[in-house]
Amino acid sequence: MYTSFMFATGIENSIPTINNGRTRIDQMEKCGHYTHWQTDFDLLKDLDIQVLRYGPPLHKTFIGPGRYDWSFADMTFGEIFRRNIIPIVDLCHFGVPDWIGNFQNPDFPDLFAAYAEDFAHRFPWVQLYTPINEMFICAQFSAAYGWWNEQLTTDQAFVTALKHIVKANVLAMERILKVRPDALFIQSESSEYFHAENPAAIKPAEIMNARRFLSLDLNYGRRIDSEMYEFLMDSGMSRDEYHFFLSRSSLRHHCIMGNDYYVTNEHRVSADGLTRSAGDVFGYDEITRQYYERYRLPVMHTETNLMQGPNGDEAVNWLWKQWANVLRVRNTGVPIVGFTWYSLTDQMDWDTALREENNRVTPVGLYDLDRNIRPVGRCYKQLIHDWCNVLPAQSVCLAVPVVRPQECDEAPVSRQQERLRLMRHKESKEDDEPEATAQGVRR
Repeated sequence: MYTSFMFATGIENSIPTINNGRTRIDQMEKCGHYTHWQTDFDLLKDLDIQVLRYGPPLHKTFIGPGRYDWSFADMTFGEIFRRNIIPIVDLCHFGVPDWIGNFQNPDFPDLFAAYAEDFAHRFPWVQLYTPINEMFICAQFSAAYGWWNEQLTTDQAFVTALKHIVKANVLAMERILKVRPDALFIQSESSEYFHAENPAAIKPAEIMNARRFLSLDLNYGRRIDSEMYEFLMDSGMSRDEYHFFLSRSSLRHHCIMGNDYYVTNEHRVSADGLTRSAGDVFGYDEITRQYYERYRLPVMHTETNLMQGPNGDEAVNWLWKQWANVLRVRNTGVPIVGFTWYSLTDQMDWDTALREENNRVTPVGLYDLDRNIRPVGRCYKQLIHDWCNVLPAQSVCLAVPVVRPQECDEAPVSRQQERLRLMRHKESKEDDEPEATAQGVRR
């Protein structure tokens, strides 16, 4: 019932809209998964990968309040169960159904939480969830950069999107735990760092380095630093909305801090606040240490990739470097429980961050879109083979209580769920204490 390390990949299911909502970029469609989903699951077996970041397309499944089209989910999750694959279910990936509109809609959190609970009822054997993928990036790209969905560029719009996204994530965790009390939540969040180019850029870089933590601070009920608190209040968050997040801090006990790292995650900041890519400066291990010291939660490397370039070994070398970073993180005492090359197949149009529909292949997959293995796929298969039995021997104590789909009805699992159900009931009662009582223990 326990797994010591999760080697994973994912099937890309981003669904943002562009062109003021007129065009939806559906990666499952563009990458051929709707047609080749059975083949894609076969590829997992070829690689000996047992953990898959995966989710049904939200815009096709959630067709109205309390209304669903489960047809594709029933087929794919039925096959995932039959194959005994461990899914990390990604319920919302950068977009919402047309009838919800975008992340400025204040109804989104409650609507999404209901969807999450109904999904959990339909697939009660699912234990691992990423309710909303990359909450910070979703808010940043949609409501600060103006690239996706609402395509806005103000602080007010960013904070509105952020508070709705994180509240939806928090409420979804609560609702899923009602159905599956031993559920575990793996936040897939972008790990960022901003480097000042010169002394005049120190202040804007400091602000950006504080802002990068906002989504996880709210999600884990951590008190916001004073400068960011003023930013949130000045940009439309109310005190009651802020205290909602503080009151849900017990949910962090059910969480693994999943963090993503790409070559674009570190930024150079100029004096005027503009940013550009800095490349791999600190690296995954140093930035992960910063996030771990802030939240003190188990860690999983939930996304990385690099395009296969003209030499053919660029992605292979990046895989080696990321794995070396994971081992460094683990060897310095951070409880890291998994690694993910994202994604299983190549993607489309990520060279422009899905801002344009050019239908250009982004060659970052373990397989190409014809389902032929890439060099990085062969190397990842070998890496898994080489390390899968070594890591458990390094620490028999570092294990995650993951239940395989076909074991979910076994007696030990039921006993553990009942124990956690009672524990969660106690946590919920503590979360619901009057504000005056809660203030008495806050510093």
